[in-house]
Amino acid sequence: MTESRYGNAMAALSFTLWGLLPLYYQFLPNAAMDELLAMRLIASVPFAALIIWLIKGEKIQFSTLFADKRSLAQTFFASLFMCISWTAFTWAMTNDRVIDASLGFFISPLTMAALGVIFLKEQLSNGKRIALSLASLGLAYQVIQYGELPIVALTMAIFFTLYGWFKKKTNYDWARCLLMEAVLLTPFALSYLVYKHVAHGNLAIETDWSTFLLYVGAAPVTLLPLVFYSIAIRLTSMSSIALMQYIEPSIQFLLAVFLFGELFDEVKLVSFSLIWAGLMFTIIEGLRKRATARS
Repeated sequence: MTESRYGNAMAALSFTLWGLLPLYYQFLPNAAMDELLAMRLIASVPFAALIIWLIKGEKIQFSTLFADKRSLAQTFFASLFMCISWTAFTWAMTNDRVIDASLGFFISPLTMAALGVIFLKEQLSNGKRIALSLASLGLAYQVIQYGELPIVALTMAIFFTLYGWFKKKTNYDWARCLLMEAVLLTPFALSYLVYKHVAHGNLAIETDWSTFLLYVGAAPVTLLPLVFYSIAIRLTSMSSIALMQYIEPSIQFLLAVFLFGELFDEVKLVSFSLIWAGLMFTIIEGLRKRATARS
């Protein structure tokens, strides 16, 4: 398997797992978002270290990692952007707005492909151009009909795109980058939890063991898809990952409508239909290229 195909496979796996995340967050309705974010960051450090030990079997040389100041800064901003995107995503998950989260990840391929073309000088195939044009049309239709910007969706999309861009630029390998993302923000997370406990009393995570474990569990359930995404971002193009990302919101959309019973009106029907039509162009184009390569 070529590096590009392997990267595409890792991207598909990561987005499939992310698409299934709403099933986990149904156990955390109306979660305290600030504490959930802080606990996720803190708990991610041991989990990321365990992943490095299991997969790579190597010792972590923090002195070497901190010596690379450029990668350190890029990783810090990547982690910060991911936290913003993840907070918007989790809020949607825990407030019966899974369709909003789904739209966010339908928008993300647009921002990611645009970044790849404008800043990384990547070339788009005809199928990808049609797909992105139809997706843009679908988003524009929804904005015009509702008369408002989908703030949650746009926040998720823009900051997730910036996260991927900064990860692609760092010199750390995927495993160490993942670890450092958590390490760099953990002091802030710990300080915040201590401050909130002193200033406001009991934290949500102190209520019972089941709630505490669910908050801690947010680390591994979000870290595992990030492992595969971190591998993919180094091996394939931003535009390929952008279009692969349609897997995630499609799964979330199906869960929202058929399992969680969220409202799906005519505006969303038109908007999502245009987006899926664009996706079909890329699938057909990919199948034709594969058939041509084999003949």
